[in-house]
Amino acid sequence: MIFPLSRAVETRSGDPLQMQKNLRKPTLSEVAALAGVSEITVSRALRGSSMVTADTIRKVQVAAESLGYLRNRLAGALAGGPSNQVGVILPSLSNIVFPDVLKGLEDRLEHAGFHPVLGISNYDPEKEEHLIRNLLSWRPAGLVIAATSMTATSRGLLAASGLPVVEIMDIDTPPIDMAVGMSHRAAGLDMARHLIGRGYRHLAYVGHDIGRDNRAMARLQGFRSGLQEAGLALEGQVVLTEPSSVALGRRGLAQLLQANPKQVDLVYFSNDDMAVGGVFHCMAEGISIPGQLAIAGFNGLDLGQSLPRRLTTTASHRSRIGEMAARVILERLNGQETVHLTDVGFTLIAGETA
Repeated sequence: MIFPLSRAVETRSGDPLQMQKNLRKPTLSEVAALAGVSEITVSRALRGSSMVTADTIRKVQVAAESLGYLRNRLAGALAGGPSNQVGVILPSLSNIVFPDVLKGLEDRLEHAGFHPVLGISNYDPEKEEHLIRNLLSWRPAGLVIAATSMTATSRGLLAASGLPVVEIMDIDTPPIDMAVGMSHRAAGLDMARHLIGRGYRHLAYVGHDIGRDNRAMARLQGFRSGLQEAGLALEGQVVLTEPSSVALGRRGLAQLLQANPKQVDLVYFSNDDMAVGGVFHCMAEGISIPGQLAIAGFNGLDLGQSLPRRLTTTASHRSRIGEMAARVILERLNGQETVHLTDVGFTLIAGETA
């Protein structure tokens, strides 16, 4: 049996070039010999394949670790073999929403022997297209995307890829292959009905760049539909062309109240980051919540639920979305039938700010 580190010690005082040769990488066949299984079994075991028993996987892992064997993931892909990488494209990691989704996705994939390879589009359709091309060139096992406004080319690339493709977060539009998420339009409608039921009649909106965030736009459209049902309309609106943040929400509410000093009794924000900024503005200006002004958001972040008055909002089940996206990809890879739309739903949190 060959143990590269021991051999390196034996030739320590010899020629440096010879030492480097002796430090060669252990091979798949050596792992197979040590584990007492075939090379194909080693390959399957290191991918966590369901075709290999748990006992054999452990035996192969022990052999690989003892030899210092590292699997060449790229070689399998270049040879046309199965990859254990899943491409993931998200619009941002600065918003806590997407790290939560990524965690749910990663936990499920890692357990099955797959690993996410991440790209960030920054809500830019052209960059998104570039990332799709790049990730597909590495022949991943599948691809998960929280799309912004996919170009026709992007849609064509994904449709022609032959891979399991899961669009996450949104189920309001027909997917290329599969979708896991919730109806943002329904979430906005549900919040409007709740607030009207609470007696609010003079409602306004403060949002981030909804021109690039289709999901925020869908929520606003649903909210407006709910107002229309009750014979109402927004009495003020401020949309700022920057990514959402607490600071942006604070600035947006200041602008809204300056333009509408008396009419508004509630402000619906594009998400919780923005809504928390609105709460901070009220605290700084001595505006009582919800006595003088009520506030509502979207996402159900811990930040909003940790305020002195819990934020009224809608909880999006972010980790669940990631878990279910991984699940449908793994089911497809195992040859199982999969549903095209998986609705994880949402939960309205009544809170204390409205």
